[in-house]
Amino acid sequence: MARDVQITIDCADPAKLAAFWAEVLGYRVQGPPEGFDSWEQALTAMGVPPERHNDASAVVDPEGAGPRLFFQRVPESKRVKNRVHLDVRAAPGLTGEARMAALEAAADRLVPLGATRVERYEPAPPLEAGHVLMTDPEGNEFCLD
Repeated sequence: MARDVQITIDCADPAKLAAFWAEVLGYRVQGPPEGFDSWEQALTAMGVPPERHNDASAVVDPEGAGPRLFFQRVPESKRVKNRVHLDVRAAPGLTGEARMAALEAAADRLVPLGATRVERYEPAPPLEAGHVLMTDPEGNEFCLD
């Protein structure tokens, strides 16, 4: 039996990172529980003090197909390379220069949102189609693939 998964990302600013990843993936920030107009209203009603309102956030696929990404505040900063990272399929079905041009366009769109371009890996057929290594606003690696 297949299992549903959630991807959890430790970070310093869950709201900021959730907004970034919603834009990257075409997701939306998860709305508040039913009966509340905002997360601030819901958290206040739950007795969560204002200084803890940004302890967590999440983004969801509006189509319901992709996994939920959950962002949780942690006290420590990122120190080493991720052992697990996301590959964002930014050039599906494309090969060669058309693929790399699409990846470059995706990278150019994400840099103003807070991403950092790290390195471009050229295609090396038959196994490597080429990709662009990026980091999100908190330094977590991901690939435009």
